[in-house]
Amino acid sequence: MAMANGSSSSLSASWSSAELFKAQGQVWNCALNCVNSLSLKCAVELGIPDIIHSHGQPMTLSQICSALNIQPNKTQAMERVMRILVHSGFFSLSRDDDPQGYYGLTPASRLLLKDEPFGAAKFLLFMTHPHMTDSLNSLSSWFQNDVPTSFETTHGKGYWEFVAGEDKFSKIFYDCMEADSELIVSVLIKDYKEVFEGIGSLVDVGGGTGATALALAKAFPEINFTVFDQPHVVHNLQGTQNLRFQGGDMFDAIPPADAFLLKWTSHDWGDEDCVKILKKCKEAIPSKGKVIIIEIAIKENSKEEAEEEKEKDDCSSKTETETQLCFDMMCMQAYNFGKQRTVREWEKVLEGAGFSHYKITPCLGARSLIEAYP
Repeated sequence: MAMANGSSSSLSASWSSAELFKAQGQVWNCALNCVNSLSLKCAVELGIPDIIHSHGQPMTLSQICSALNIQPNKTQAMERVMRILVHSGFFSLSRDDDPQGYYGLTPASRLLLKDEPFGAAKFLLFMTHPHMTDSLNSLSSWFQNDVPTSFETTHGKGYWEFVAGEDKFSKIFYDCMEADSELIVSVLIKDYKEVFEGIGSLVDVGGGTGATALALAKAFPEINFTVFDQPHVVHNLQGTQNLRFQGGDMFDAIPPADAFLLKWTSHDWGDEDCVKILKKCKEAIPSKGKVIIIEIAIKENSKEEAEEEKEKDDCSSKTETETQLCFDMMCMQAYNFGKQRTVREWEKVLEGAGFSHYKITPCLGARSLIEAYP
């Protein structure tokens, strides 16, 4: 096959065949990454994890197809969907006494069950929703216009305005946030109870529909909780004996309390606005109070640390960093100036808001528990 131009010929001459195919493979893998997530979305929308779970034991392909009423001419296609999801670790496959094999659940697919409190399926369906993926496809156009975000370039509205006007998408978004809150709160209650010791009152700033605060209120009945968010978000929401909802603007004033919680909120804002929000918290906090922040804090390795990790081939660390960077891209396309911050950027923001002491603990998967003291 003739080379298209001189540069290709030069590349072929200077690289070994192995190097050429390695480079091509990297491009192919990146281009095809979406196939994994959309194959998983297909399995979740069909309810395959729930079908296997309800069956009580691993199932053959024939049993799965029968339960789904899959047409016989599509059985082979379903086998290929299951094959890539087995390869990705979402299902197990054991041959045993049947050449078809038996498909079972793994820890990852158990998180995708509809009745699973932590609801990872809700996150998957939100992130793969066309409203989110379409705006990523507009990134190149966005870089060449003066619209604040690629989401607005695609949909004609900013993210929050769009969410407020799209009931179905809004439900998908808030269901995703509530499911994530269940997971985070369960870990906080189980492993980090001391974070809430000595607190008599806590305001969940930007707390949405209150999933995080409601779970915490049950675990800590001695603490009075306030969910503080925009009036239209908390309108008509019912509180409990130790929890109430209050509407307002975090940039104007935040209700006073012993502690403030910012879970998955700060990344919506640029550094300047983030400093303003933290300053408002600091104004409303007593001298012995604190701000609790749950966010990504991307670790920036030195050249030496990067070389050490490369030598160790630490796949888990690489995957976690990739997850953090992907979240940052989602922030960039949706929120004007919003971003996931590095540890150094968090230090700058906290010090800019006047907090004299803080600690950043990477203990919540891809996220960190940040505690800031006045």
